[in-house]
Amino acid sequence: MNKVAFVFPGQGAQKVGMGKDFYDNYDIAKKLFKEADEALGYSIMNMCFEGPADDLKLTANTQPAILTMSVIAYELLKENGVEPDITGGHSLGEYSALVAAGVLDFQDAVLLVHKRGAYMQEAVPVGEGGMAAIIGLGEDVIKDACAKASADTGKAVQAVNFNCPGQIVIAGATAGVEAAVKILNEAGAKKCVILPVSAPFHSTLMQPAAEKLAAELDKVEIRDANVPVVANFTGETETKADEIKKNLVEQAAHPVLWTKCVKTMQDFGADTYVEAGPGRTLCGFNKRIDRNLVSMNVENIESLKKTLDYFKEVR
Repeated sequence: MNKVAFVFPGQGAQKVGMGKDFYDNYDIAKKLFKEADEALGYSIMNMCFEGPADDLKLTANTQPAILTMSVIAYELLKENGVEPDITGGHSLGEYSALVAAGVLDFQDAVLLVHKRGAYMQEAVPVGEGGMAAIIGLGEDVIKDACAKASADTGKAVQAVNFNCPGQIVIAGATAGVEAAVKILNEAGAKKCVILPVSAPFHSTLMQPAAEKLAAELDKVEIRDANVPVVANFTGETETKADEIKKNLVEQAAHPVLWTKCVKTMQDFGADTYVEAGPGRTLCGFNKRIDRNLVSMNVENIESLKKTLDYFKEVR
């Protein structure tokens, strides 16, 4: 076996009930849920276990909920002797990756992503911005359509998540996104799906959020990484605290270069990928990026056992 990458999911992977079986069976899960609740001043644990779903999907709640769940999955792997050679995370997931790499303390990260979510929502009022996933068209066609839609409507829209070949997400003002979707449907997109999110994440409209986030990052300790972390903003590895901090600020209002992130991990020598946290979104992206990559996930006891069994066999 070559090198192992741990990857961490972003917003959209949340679901009511996540983490409950970990909490019921593992002390580290109890400890981390307690620490998250203390950092936030309210119970993200109860929201994860019981909902309601409408509260869990509010950005300021979703982000600390997914991060907590992801770090618990990481800690359970570590307790069982499985650790990463390199880490990366999609959008919000980059913060989970930084906890795993020793850059951020868990409680600092929980509070940071809670504030990050709140700042992102404040930057664009609900209903005034949106996102859409575009399936089956190339990068240049999508960028051109966004430029035309922006010019036609006077409303910003751009490509923001380069997830995998054949799937790119656009974001911006609602009118701009709707105009771009119309152009892209006419251009032959297999599918254009308006996403159920409350803000145009990673678009230039998030610049006010990036500025507020920069002030919050100044208040926490950011250390050099124990293992390389791939940054969404550059798609390259980073270990130095100052550069990691700059990348986190830029990440809020710039595209997520996920395909490039995975290619960088491959170039580093990673052929085995463990998605730690709810869902299997990043495993799905890996199939589209390179079918030869070994991908598994850890989101509950069943998937944890399956992943640990795999590592027992190959080692």
